[in-house]
Amino acid sequence: MEAFDALMGGFAIALQPTTLMWGFVGCFVGTLVGVLPGIGPALTIALLLPLTYHVPATSMFVMFAGIYYGAAYGGSTTSILLNTPGESAAVVTALEGNKMARRGRAGQALATAAIGSFVAGTIGTLALTFVAPWVVEAALAFGPAEYFSLMVLSVVAVSAVLGNSMLRGLVALGLGLLLGMVGVDLQTGQPRFTFGRPELLDGIEVTVAAVGLFAVGEALYLAWQGRESKGGEVMKLSGSLWMSKQDWARSWKAWFRGAFFGFPIGAMPAGGAELPTLLSYYTEKKLSKHPEEFGHGAIEGVAGPEAANNAAAAGVLMPLLTLGIPTSATAAIMLSAFEGYGIQTGPQLFSQQGSLVWTLIASLYIGNVILLVLNLPLVSLWVKLLKIPPPWLYAGIIVISTAGVYGAGNSVFNVGLLFVFGLLGYIMRRFDFPAAPLIVGLILAPLGEQSMRQALTISQGDWSTFFTRPLSGSLMAVSVLLLLAPTLWRQLRRRAKD
Repeated sequence: MEAFDALMGGFAIALQPTTLMWGFVGCFVGTLVGVLPGIGPALTIALLLPLTYHVPATSMFVMFAGIYYGAAYGGSTTSILLNTPGESAAVVTALEGNKMARRGRAGQALATAAIGSFVAGTIGTLALTFVAPWVVEAALAFGPAEYFSLMVLSVVAVSAVLGNSMLRGLVALGLGLLLGMVGVDLQTGQPRFTFGRPELLDGIEVTVAAVGLFAVGEALYLAWQGRESKGGEVMKLSGSLWMSKQDWARSWKAWFRGAFFGFPIGAMPAGGAELPTLLSYYTEKKLSKHPEEFGHGAIEGVAGPEAANNAAAAGVLMPLLTLGIPTSATAAIMLSAFEGYGIQTGPQLFSQQGSLVWTLIASLYIGNVILLVLNLPLVSLWVKLLKIPPPWLYAGIIVISTAGVYGAGNSVFNVGLLFVFGLLGYIMRRFDFPAAPLIVGLILAPLGEQSMRQALTISQGDWSTFFTRPLSGSLMAVSVLLLLAPTLWRQLRRRAKD
């Protein structure tokens, strides 16, 4: 009942006109960036981070949540009509969705994606509402040693999950931890790695780093790549946008199954949206009464993966809010936004910033309704937006990034730092190094160092405290398992083949 009462308080704030307006803006912008190929929620939220200096935290996170959910909705439009997934999680939707569009059933594909996203997003948000408080209660037993072990798990999970190579992820993480050491040592008061620049005494601003890596770096990479729509022509919308009785009968079970794949896997430290969408697709293919349609435009192959994708979006928010663990690039950027407001995510967030958290969760319910209303009527507008020349988008991203960072602090030094991180982001993207571990390392380095020193002070310098305390030792064991699991899995596969 406590969670329900807190949620009602969150609705009271979320339904206020100003907060509702920010949620609507977030949903609209999120759908827009989901539709445009190459522009994702992580890049968009990074682009908007300078607003954190001027907009209240509650309004800002309601908008960010709308962008996150909206991009998950909008990605289906590009996948279905253009066969160009905006994000990796939308790849599976393109398999059947574009085939449906080529058969003249684009409207039905978009409808099942939109309604499935609404159903699964609501189920995922319900799970977040009632499961998150249990996770928080368990995590309130954390001391300094447990917090340090949790931060180790966070950085290892992000390095293992984000990117195609764990080695590259760990290199990016190491660079982030090094950059996180820049500034004044909180224990001794000595400057570290500042090179005599007073602007660096407070450390590197996470906002500048995030915008540089994700916005400027991505724009430079896409411009270098000369990326244009590879799916060819945009499929025309023909026929009704609504579903027949048979379409409903074939879709509703897939929506629920997709939701129950998406949320728990998205909530895992090594989760994400790619695995549940694949599992949902192959499950629907196995259970379908029309398996011959798969590969030629089966509606279940759109309904299930889209539901899994949106439920996973809600799942990703649970470890971020309750434990401070980001399991996607977007969650890593949202973590940097919390840092920008001086808010520490983790078990204390629900007690210290309860109003913010429950308003954010309430806004997810409202956002699902807004997105359902927005998606289908405005689909013709989204189709027109696909014709925007990509170079215009890249140039606009760089101009907005520069203006935002300069306007936030009136600092030419920060603008220079922005382009240094932009160039670094381009190089990392060019050579397939994930940027999210660098941001997570930059944020968690000072927090982890402080927890480590506190734990060692309490234990009188005994390093075994991180392994002998049950909860801390369990978190360390999970971290080691995440590090070793890919290598062990490859060896087992080789033995199986031999």
